[in-house]
Amino acid sequence: MAAVKPIQKIPISSLERLGIVFNIENKSQGIQENLRALSNVHVTGVVLVFDVGIFVHIVEVQLMRLKDKVAIITGAANGIGLAAAERFAGEGAAVAMADYDADMGITRAQELKEKGLNAEFFQVNVADRQSIDSMAEAVKAAFGKIDILINNAGITRDGMLSKLSPDDFQAVMDVNLSGVFHCTQAVLPFMLEQGRGKIINTSSVSGIYGNVGQTNYAAAKAGVVGMTKTWAKELGRKGINVNAVAPGFISTGMTAKVPEKVIGQMQGMVPLGRLGKPEDIANAYLFLASDESDYVNGTVLHVDGGIMM
Repeated sequence: MAAVKPIQKIPISSLERLGIVFNIENKSQGIQENLRALSNVHVTGVVLVFDVGIFVHIVEVQLMRLKDKVAIITGAANGIGLAAAERFAGEGAAVAMADYDADMGITRAQELKEKGLNAEFFQVNVADRQSIDSMAEAVKAAFGKIDILINNAGITRDGMLSKLSPDDFQAVMDVNLSGVFHCTQAVLPFMLEQGRGKIINTSSVSGIYGNVGQTNYAAAKAGVVGMTKTWAKELGRKGINVNAVAPGFISTGMTAKVPEKVIGQMQGMVPLGRLGKPEDIANAYLFLASDESDYVNGTVLHVDGGIMM
């Protein structure tokens, strides 16, 4: 049998980006131990393949972009929040799935656990400060710290100005604007104590450009942008990054109720020719929550397929 080459670059794109080169012997265990020494690498397995008659060890790895981080995601029982919870947990984070819907939240958290992911459900009403404070304290007690806050929870109560009720206006403001304020203020002391944190708020293209029939929603999401930029200036020197994501038309449970003809019209407005997926927004959250965005602060990241160019 031919001898194993003494040095072989691991042909995995994630490792190549790190420029890692290993001395490979005829023992895969040694390679795994070397990889595990890297704080952000998780070894998922080792396989042997033939390469021109020579055994080469190829190590399957996954870069854990949120390894050992603790993230709170509000509105995590479905839609964008659920996609973000699974994405974050898959990247090594311990995820606190915060939502008003206890039955759905418990079910979704259990589903992630069955996939081997670290997720726990915490019930919260983001329109109620006492509920928020209790949730934040419970997360801190369960995981020991809070590194990331994703203010994702939101509702709609659409209506033209002439018909929009004061109750519907206020309900949206309580969740989509005041909820962001209260959640952030509740979590802030823990981040200040650590001297580090990532806060990601969810705005909307409606909050940037307005949208017919969404006086309440557009006002709340515009307010989120203002708070994001203000907090970025206040907290940046304290090691806390604050940014926002502005989704465009995203395919969620809410859009499932929209007539097919209207969906077609919406798709026609998007240069990419499709609605966004919850995973598209989750990926944006992930970037802003990871160390890769450490020099990004006060930014509103549009994830809209180019609709607002």
